[in-house]
Amino acid sequence: MTASRISADGGMETSYGFRQVDEQEKQGLVNDVFHKVAKRYDIMNDVMSAGLHRVWKDAMVASLNPRKDPNYKVLDVAGGTGDIAFRIVEASNRLAHATVLDINGSMLGVGAERAEKKGLSPNLTFVEANAESLPFDDKTFDAYTIALGIRNVPHIDVALSEAFRVLKRGGRLLVLEFSEVEMPLLDKLYDAWSFNAIPRFGKMITGDAEPYQYLVESIRKFPNQSDFARMIERAGFSKVRFTNYNGGIVALHSGWKI
Repeated sequence: MTASRISADGGMETSYGFRQVDEQEKQGLVNDVFHKVAKRYDIMNDVMSAGLHRVWKDAMVASLNPRKDPNYKVLDVAGGTGDIAFRIVEASNRLAHATVLDINGSMLGVGAERAEKKGLSPNLTFVEANAESLPFDDKTFDAYTIALGIRNVPHIDVALSEAFRVLKRGGRLLVLEFSEVEMPLLDKLYDAWSFNAIPRFGKMITGDAEPYQYLVESIRKFPNQSDFARMIERAGFSKVRFTNYNGGIVALHSGWKI
């Protein structure tokens, strides 16, 4: 498999980084990655983004601007350690309720521990489930968020359709994901950092470079900003837009269920 990006027509379901794998094998391989890094997930994100993931996540929640309302319900998917959900609850003055859904129990365990320490447990529910088959009724949530996680979902189109299903009319989808760098010099520097430095730092921190190698490669396989926007539109969302951060290292996609 090459480093060329997947188009809007799909292909992530058989891509494990640059390796071609069986469609039934993909989810298990990704699960193993996150079992390995769960305890050091924040350190992993600091390494991969040079600490900028915190700024990007703050910007995502600021864009969401959650209502200060106890009836406001958010589903945060692939958010096991709670980074986005905690920010949403705090931004609502601890009034909103966030359901944190992750397929990986190790990640959820870390998130639940952190929530207890922060005194946020009453505002949070942790659910172990698959983004491709959400265990919720139609029209349940006011917002659906997923940060730096959708590229790890094998069938992205299915996950987006599920997001549309569980959102209320007028609900909003926000997806923060590593994307395609659009500045010529920056893209070369970013590639050098990603492929040379990140796996080495990962090995130093966790003793295992392989999870970091996969994560770097998965970023290069994920559809670019325009292609991913088309996937969101195909799932039924309206007013789909994206905003690049740091030259396109990451992009924040937004869509509405109207």
